[in-house]
Amino acid sequence: MDKPNLFQQQNTLGLYLRDPDHCAPPAEMDVARARVYRDLVFTNLSSLLSGTFPVLVKILGDDGWRSLVRIFLRDYRAHTPKFGEIAKEFVEFLASEPQALSDGPWPPFMVELAHYEWVEMALQQSEAEPLPLSDAGLLLDRPLQVSPLAWPLAYGWPVQLVGPDYRPEMAPAQPTLLLVRRAEDWSVKFSELSPLAWRLLQRIEEFPQLDGRAQLEGLAVEAGMAGSLEFMESGLALLQQMHEEGVLG
Repeated sequence: MDKPNLFQQQNTLGLYLRDPDHCAPPAEMDVARARVYRDLVFTNLSSLLSGTFPVLVKILGDDGWRSLVRIFLRDYRAHTPKFGEIAKEFVEFLASEPQALSDGPWPPFMVELAHYEWVEMALQQSEAEPLPLSDAGLLLDRPLQVSPLAWPLAYGWPVQLVGPDYRPEMAPAQPTLLLVRRAEDWSVKFSELSPLAWRLLQRIEEFPQLDGRAQLEGLAVEAGMAGSLEFMESGLALLQQMHEEGVLG
């Protein structure tokens, strides 16, 4: 039999490092040394991810977390060499590969919880710039835009409440609507949104050409409160609050 070439040896080693339960190390390689590489790769990946998903790690426990990381290492083919982006690909893997996760007793909220935990890191690392300063007195008269550092998020599960002591088995009837934003001091702040506030931010993204007054009037029509002065006053107060927080401008 011909001696394996370098590519074959590297491929065999790679398969072993990814899935040591089902793949053997290269025949020419010392088994003890292969195990050292195996443990280093797994431990480094687990450590890299666990810092981004501390709540998920606590909920799954050590064994469950190790099993999940092993599945990710075994089945996923990363699209980036950057360590800072591996967590994003981990979240994408959880959301897009249900078949790979079909055998585990994973909590039903796992995918959304992972995304929720990833958002904080993503905003802290974002290179986007805050909106330029603008005049709050012109909110009704100028087109509005949402800051790239303010993310409206919708989840089926109350991810902000989930933890080791609260593990819901059924999603509530109403979605969880959140606003996550990076403040001037680079801290990431989470707050709940009312359905109307959520829809307002959604409308600003959908209809960027409309000024603030038109946005509120359109929202009033959707809410069945067209022509309501009280609705417009409350809407303006909401615009002013979001402007002060740097959410929109």
